[in-house]
Amino acid sequence: MTTTTGAPQLAPAGDHRNATRTVGAPLARALAVAPGATAVVCAGVEFTYAELGARVRRLIGALAALGLERGDRVAVLGANGYRYLELYLAVPAAGLVIVPLNTRHSDPERVYAIADSGARVLITDRDVAGVDAGVRVIGLEDGASGATGERLEYDRLLADAPETPVPDGDDAPAEHDLAGIFYTGGTTGAAKGVLLTHGNLVANAFHFMACWPFTEDTRFMIVAPMFHAAGTIGALATIWAAGTQVIVPAFTPAGVLDVVEGERVTATLVVPTMMDALAVEQRERPRDVSSLRWLSHGSSPAARELLRRTHATFPAASMLHIYGLTETSPIVTLHPDEQLRLDSPRAMSCGRPAVGVEVRIEDPAGDPGERGALPVGQVGEVAIRGANVTPGYWNKPEETAKVLDGGWFRSGDLGYLDDAGYLFLVDRAKDMIVSGGENVYSAEVENALYSHPAVVEAAVFGIPDDRFGEAVHATVQIRTAVSADELVAHCRLTIAGYKVPRTVELRDDPLPKSGAGKILKRNLRDAFWEGRESKLL
Repeated sequence: MTTTTGAPQLAPAGDHRNATRTVGAPLARALAVAPGATAVVCAGVEFTYAELGARVRRLIGALAALGLERGDRVAVLGANGYRYLELYLAVPAAGLVIVPLNTRHSDPERVYAIADSGARVLITDRDVAGVDAGVRVIGLEDGASGATGERLEYDRLLADAPETPVPDGDDAPAEHDLAGIFYTGGTTGAAKGVLLTHGNLVANAFHFMACWPFTEDTRFMIVAPMFHAAGTIGALATIWAAGTQVIVPAFTPAGVLDVVEGERVTATLVVPTMMDALAVEQRERPRDVSSLRWLSHGSSPAARELLRRTHATFPAASMLHIYGLTETSPIVTLHPDEQLRLDSPRAMSCGRPAVGVEVRIEDPAGDPGERGALPVGQVGEVAIRGANVTPGYWNKPEETAKVLDGGWFRSGDLGYLDDAGYLFLVDRAKDMIVSGGENVYSAEVENALYSHPAVVEAAVFGIPDDRFGEAVHATVQIRTAVSADELVAHCRLTIAGYKVPRTVELRDDPLPKSGAGKILKRNLRDAFWEGRESKLL
């Protein structure tokens, strides 16, 4: 079992209830049914499942040679690649705990996560200043080194290590053992380590497989960053089906489309900004993308017009909106074939709960333990229950207690359910704007802005206003010339006057984003609230 107030307490030896519900189970099946099938393709490197299995076993041997024991944490910092996939599989399968680090974080933020998690090893493709001398640093690429000045090249370690079988019997990890600690939050000290167990990650794979067909013919392209739960969202499902992972080290629209064409990619997941860039590139320089049958997107809502453009550009692909959080491993709801509902009010829904997941809407002001479900159509906080839900945050029992209530995870997202169980998100609770006593949901205003063809990205948030308390403000990246007044007038055509932005800032450059591709509203908002009391901490 795991604990949220210290080092993980592993399942007792011999406790193998649902032992197959572990990260090692998908690879074991693929090795049994399709050892000669292609497991991974990445930048000209290709491995069969037999070869991948051998590399994973050598990696397990290498980690053991470093003196790591069950429950020890291994931090990983690097770009997408086949080595990252090996670590994602081998570290938990060995009974260790992987700690993926955000490549967009600063060194102090990374050092905080390494220290907070108690990681004994850092495997990295770049230098990190300030790492404690007691942490063993292993270079993923030539030139990567640590504070100790010692560089242990990853491939050399594998070459020298014996093939060590995945632990079995009493030594094997079990369903409730901790598999990973995934840090969320963007500031040192405020970041929380989300605990995900083997059972959480396996449940996510099952939920995805219940929605989409994963088979031996699946060629799933990983393009979202692998340090984030969205980056590896289809990894275990693809391996379980003995399909192929096609890994893209870095996103460029041209590069990704070349990979889709050259590797005959069948499925992928992107964030909306990637989807927009891919649609623009494909229209300007078309490739043969007829193999792409499943195009999923997540991380943030996509405007209806973006969905229309994307479907028109990739007409053979079934589109899928996925709503999820790191704390839910990540899938919560799925909206398959959303391209068929673009003229329906449900086009802006993020779908219905995945098979195996429960969703209800609660009164965010209700007392803990007494926050029953709100009626259909009423806005409240989205609560989630299922085998995919985190057991809590690392070393943060108070924060854990705030979000886990009677088995339900309180997401912090505001939304409502319709009479068919479709979930509509309206805002983050912390991002709701209260202007003159009226609630303004930023997502609704952003959707109005996104429907203008000149808008690439939009972030709407509240800024101080002496009369109304808060005023609606929009920061917008534009692709063609447009004035702030034109955008305000455009919004008035679709939303109520009190929701229309009072001020609009136009930018040519992309808005700041997290490693998962979410727009960092706090970075934009802080300047307006500097020196003033804000409800948004």
